[in-house]
Amino acid sequence: FNMMVPGLIFADINAVLANIKLANTRDDLLTYFEVENGFKDKTVQTVNNGISTTFTFYVSLYKTTSILFDKKIADVQIQSTIKYNSLKEEYTVTRPWKEEPPLMTKSFDEAKTWMTQVDNLKAIPLGQLIKGDKYQIRLKAELEKVTLPLSLHHILFFVSFWDFETDWYVINFTY
Repeated sequence: FNMMVPGLIFADINAVLANIKLANTRDDLLTYFEVENGFKDKTVQTVNNGISTTFTFYVSLYKTTSILFDKKIADVQIQSTIKYNSLKEEYTVTRPWKEEPPLMTKSFDEAKTWMTQVDNLKAIPLGQLIKGDKYQIRLKAELEKVTLPLSLHHILFFVSFWDFETDWYVINFTY
């Protein structure tokens, strides 16, 4: 099966999950999605000041039933981290979930794309799903809470504005 869902805009948050897609290989259920509006001016400023910034992505899969409680059958949490080296004028993006070496670029736009796109993420082996049963996948992204050195705390006391968290995005499907 193959499913596309457009992004939603959430009031007061602005960061949204978009281009959500579920697909499968012979062996696994995969998910694809991206974060839109995840890099606000303050976040860009933070990154360009050399402060490491991490996005955390959550994917949970539930078997839905007609009774009150759904059963969680998979829970995946991954992170992507960006760091800017001002001496080399280079961005480094690490995505351990991709099992690849850190990516480096001088282009912020390219680094931003690497940070905000999740592709080929294994949600669960298909052998754990039952044909004809109903399931629900829940997706969410958040920017880590930025921790600044103490000397900057009273200068940059609006640090909470740098954080974002999307609502859970829910897709119901039958396998």
